[in-house]
Amino acid sequence: MTQQPFLREDGFQATPPETPGLLHPQENGPWLSRAAEMAAIFMVGDGLIGLLQPRRHVDLWKDDALGTEKLVAPFVDRPGRRRLYAVVQIAAGLALAARQKR
Repeated sequence: MTQQPFLREDGFQATPPETPGLLHPQENGPWLSRAAEMAAIFMVGDGLIGLLQPRRHVDLWKDDALGTEKLVAPFVDRPGRRRLYAVVQIAAGLALAARQKR
């Protein structure tokens, strides 16, 4: 997206600098890309564990886990639901990683 030129105080025409968008993390420098890559790795890894060991993984987080009990409540005693969520989680993690250009 290019910005429209404007007149400066001295009467000369200028164009404002481009500002990187949050939708394109690779344009925001290496740190945002690295953070997105780390999130993708977490999503894929957590998804794989949830896919292969749904009951053990949910049991680990369902009691006294600093507030995560509410997040895993829909998956308690529902390994099929956790596996379905795992597939979505893995796909989203791979899609996020694929968007990174650096």
